Amino acid sequence: MPNILIVDDEKAIRKSLRDILEYEKYIVDEAADGAEAIKMIKNKTYDLVLCDVKMPKKDGLEVLEAAMDINADLPFVMISGHGNVETAVEAVKKGAYDFISKPPDLNRMLITLRNALEKQTLVTETKVLKRKVTKTRDIIGNSKAIKKIKDTIDKVATTDARVLITGENGTGKELVARWLHEKSNRAGGPLVEVNCAAIPSELIESELFGHEKGAFTSAIGRRIGKFEQAQGGTLFLDEIGDMSLSAQAKVLRALQENKITRVGGDKDIPVDVRVIAATNKDLLKEIDNNAFRVDLYHRLSVILIHVPSLNERIDDVPLIAEQFVNEICEDYGITRKIITPKGMQALQTIQWDGNIRELRNVIERLVILCEQKINEDDVDSYVIGGRAKANSLDDIFSRYEKFQEFKDYMERLFIEHKLQKNGWNVTKTADEIDIQRSHLYNKIEKFDLKRE
Repeated sequence: MPNILIVDDEKAIRKSLRDILEYEKYIVDEAADGAEAIKMIKNKTYDLVLCDVKMPKKDGLEVLEAAMDINADLPFVMISGHGNVETAVEAVKKGAYDFISKPPDLNRMLITLRNALEKQTLVTETKVLKRKVTKTRDIIGNSKAIKKIKDTIDKVATTDARVLITGENGTGKELVARWLHEKSNRAGGPLVEVNCAAIPSELIESELFGHEKGAFTSAIGRRIGKFEQAQGGTLFLDEIGDMSLSAQAKVLRALQENKITRVGGDKDIPVDVRVIAATNKDLLKEIDNNAFRVDLYHRLSVILIHVPSLNERIDDVPLIAEQFVNEICEDYGITRKIITPKGMQALQTIQWDGNIRELRNVIERLVILCEQKINEDDVDSYVIGGRAKANSLDDIFSRYEKFQEFKDYMERLFIEHKLQKNGWNVTKTADEIDIQRSHLYNKIEKFDLKRE
């Protein structure tokens, strides 16, 4: 059921409203003044706030402003015995859903609360649907490197200059490419993505340039390639460092002449495409190793954007983690959870080898497994401890070369653990692990297990 916070300095009114709302099956909390209300909104997630205007310490409008800074989507219904049109208008301007005069009409109040909650549900569902439809998310962070990236995007996006984005896996190179497209004059055209690492070298040319019927054995019809599909828009070549040299040569020609030829064809096809490329490799080293064309590198790297790893901007972890918590809770339709300050500090101590992608997976795990507040113990149990366990398993895997040796080791650990758990009661242990008691005795003898 929805969780509602009642904020009023009059105890009798709070009690009356609580009785009414609890009778309607709402979960209710109370705050006696504005300062207490702000503190509660910071530390707990509410579905709606029913707030008086005139209160000590902080009045209702101040509470409303502070709450909008914490959660701009939180529905506020203002109530006041000193209500006037000016106050009501000001409250709505600052983000309140509605304004009710005291003493409130019971039916009108309940209808208002229900409508406010239904509207909030629709807002949340719309957000989730938009997020599923589009992959373009905000670039989150206040670090110097992120600010530089945003500034570069603003300067470069409106041009047709080619951009080469570098950075480790999971840092958000695709997101940078998407914003370059979204802010460009080509935003109305398609954004076509090609993962060069995921396509076999013998098929990459057909994927990029298309092919004519009969060009090779399985070419049963004409196929339009990614360059033609991106006509008038943007072509994003992800992991371009994994592209074959022969395909690189054809991409270079396409960039030089703005035209392509389908595999098996002899007709030049003009293309109007902006190319953005990304790689997690050091292309200069690839050039030294004769694995990447130097002329293509210079064609692609008109503008260079390097996306730093998450470990290089660890101060951005709280902002990114909070965003992921909100998104995941909305996607699962659960009450928004809170990461405590110490929990956030624990997240900042982790070495994020998988960068943003790994952080999102970790946050999803914590949201699913933890209670309302995610603290440092949760991070230790479900993240840091899990890593240590994975590392210890790696040690075990590397210790044994033969499957039977590994199997005996794990079987011994399992039986010893179950015997200790059951106080070395062999009958109970045999029943629990579903083997015959005589068989268990044989295992105890085989592994030379002894009760301590």
